[in-house]
Amino acid sequence: MKSVTGAVAAVAVAVLFARPVHGAPGGVFTRGPANCHAIALTFDLCPVKAAGGFDVPLVQFLIAHRIPATFFASGRWLAAHDGQIRELIDQPFFEIGTHGDAHAHLPRLTAAGQLAEIRGPVAALGAKYGVRATLFRPPYGEYNDVSLRMANVAGQSVVLYSVVSGDPDPKLSAARITEEVVRRARNGSVIIFHANGRGWHSSEVVPEVYQQLVVKRGFAAKTVTALKEGCGAR
Repeated sequence: MKSVTGAVAAVAVAVLFARPVHGAPGGVFTRGPANCHAIALTFDLCPVKAAGGFDVPLVQFLIAHRIPATFFASGRWLAAHDGQIRELIDQPFFEIGTHGDAHAHLPRLTAAGQLAEIRGPVAALGAKYGVRATLFRPPYGEYNDVSLRMANVAGQSVVLYSVVSGDPDPKLSAARITEEVVRRARNGSVIIFHANGRGWHSSEVVPEVYQQLVVKRGFAAKTVTALKEGCGAR
């Protein structure tokens, strides 16, 4: 018989992987077409205290295998990682979205505060790097009706996810994360990982997920934009 502690832990992990996508109204993209045998690998670049908040082995793997991926960078992360964002921008199979300026809880802010939080990294990418970012992932996956209106004002499409890797949780093993991601992946899945050094096993998990889903099961790896445009887009 399982112990009470073990049972509680199992429930906690199940809740983590099954985290809802906050209603996901029509204006929020969470997955591609159900008839499209493709997935999008996405990576959040949340703020970190140290300037070394970058998963080098993970990014090197993606580059070496020319794997399309979408990165969502916060303004504070951008300010501390000039060389790293330039490396990402230089890859033609990567695309860059944004993840809020200070990674704030949007529903706690006024409309003006939300607009500033959304616009901050968009403006930084445009002014410093010449990148026109149009994809926005709300920090913590949190938003309200005001958030959606302000994203529209800022010219942003709101992007969430349909498969949660759970990689920021140090209690989850690489094997468990891999197992859950592979099991939950479907046609059109948008999978969320982290590339800011806070995805504890991401550099181990992503190569195995790629092997299982792309190499063995034949899913095409696409950027979010390509997945949104349909199966024929590259």
